[in-house]
This record gives sequence, C-alpha cells and structure tokens, in this order.
Amino acid sequence: MHRLALICCLIIMSPVIQAKVVGKNVNYSAAGTSMKGYIAYDDSIKGKRPGILIVHEWWGHDKYARKRADMLAKLGYTAFALDMYGNGKQASHPKEAGSFSGAVKKNMPLAKKRFLAAMKQLQSHTNTQQDKIAAIGYCFGGGIVLEMARLGVDLKAVASFHGSLGTSKPAKKGKLKAKVLVLNGAADPFVKPNQIAGFKKEMEAAGVDYQFINYPGAKHSFTNPGADAYGKKFGIPLAYDKESDEKSWQAMQDLFKQVF
Repeated sequence: MHRLALICCLIIMSPVIQAKVVGKNVNYSAAGTSMKGYIAYDDSIKGKRPGILIVHEWWGHDKYARKRADMLAKLGYTAFALDMYGNGKQASHPKEAGSFSGAVKKNMPLAKKRFLAAMKQLQSHTNTQQDKIAAIGYCFGGGIVLEMARLGVDLKAVASFHGSLGTSKPAKKGKLKAKVLVLNGAADPFVKPNQIAGFKKEMEAAGVDYQFINYPGAKHSFTNPGADAYGKKFGIPLAYDKESDEKSWQAMQDLFKQVF
C-alpha cells in the first residue's frame, strides 16, 4: 500500500519535475539583415503571459543576455534576447564594441526597425500576450530601451541597467507612455552627474512616470558577474556588485508587477 501511494505521488508530481525553462535560438530578419535571437519560457505555465525584450551590452548578443532571458522565463514571462548588431556578431575588444554600438546609436531609424522586428518575433510566439510587452537593457542596451520608449514604441515599461542616458531626441509629452526605471551605479564614471540631472529634467518635462535609482559604490556593468574579468583584461572601470545586482533585479520585478 505504501508503494502504491508513493507511485501515485510521483505521478501527481511528475509535471512539476518535468517543468523547465525552454530556450530556443531564433533566426529572423530586420531591414534585410539576418538577426540571431533567443526565446525562453517556462513550459509548466499554461496560456499566454507578458513578454520581455532583452537588449544586450555593447559586447553583442551573448550568453549573458540569454542568461537574463532564462531568468525572466523562470519568473513567468516569455523573454526574447534580441540582436541589435546583426548576424549575432560579438565584439572581442572595447574598440570593436564601441564601433558596433556607435554605428547603431548613430542610426536610430535602423535601430528602431531592428528592435521592432524582435518585438514582432516575441509577440508572434504562442505564449506571449501581444499587448503586454516590456523591455530591459544593459549598458548599450539600457540606452537603447530608453530610446525606443522616447520614440513611442508601444511598451508598458522599460528598465535600464547601467545604461547611457543621453539622447539627441528628448522625450516629448504624450509620446513616451511606458513606465521608466533607471538602475544606475553611483560610482559609474561613464554616467556623469550632469547627465543624470539632464535626464531627470527631461523626464519631468515630458510628464513621464519614471524612477531613478542610484546604487552607492556600484560601478559600470554592476549586474554582470563577468565585469571584473573584462575590467582587468582591458583596464576599464567595470566591476560586478552582487548586492546592487540583486536589488536592481528586484526593482525590475516590482515594476513589472505594477504594469502587468
């Protein structure tokens, strides 16, 4: 009898045991360029759920962006790590990364086409609620999600992790409708106090629902465990900060609970 009860228990629990995050490579195109994306979702959750776009750091679409997609899937979202450079290309040196990211930032109409192509991929997935889309980004990607919000892309929220704040086209009242969350390292030498002041002034003038959080002592790329190795290898001020990483991830979750 005990053996039978154990078997029944295992049968009941089997869907939980088998539940896992499914991650799949996605080939798509944008403005005639081949793009390499990655979609992740929890197959134990039934039905549609909000979708989250992840924009990579200036290194390109890499394992770190995919890791964040898996983490979002575990939280119950359908997540899509997109490609802003094309063909999934990645930089191996800061000069190359600067060249790749700079080319995208100088051509915001093309950047928008690439972002929207990825958004279409996410929305077309069977597990995604098409009208509930948000975006997060890291470093270069943080700046990109802010720019997409400024351009009026239909996003419920954007979260920028140690991202750039400047823009050539400031937000206009009524056009930027997404809730905005900026998670910044207070010791990040790439983000100057005057840039922070300018960003806050821009958001307030446009009537944007935004939150800006500064993490004391956190440097650039504070969410990426690989930041220390990059910093040491190339002699640039990057550093992982576990506490700030965890707090910023929680702040993002709180934002998504508000909007979804």
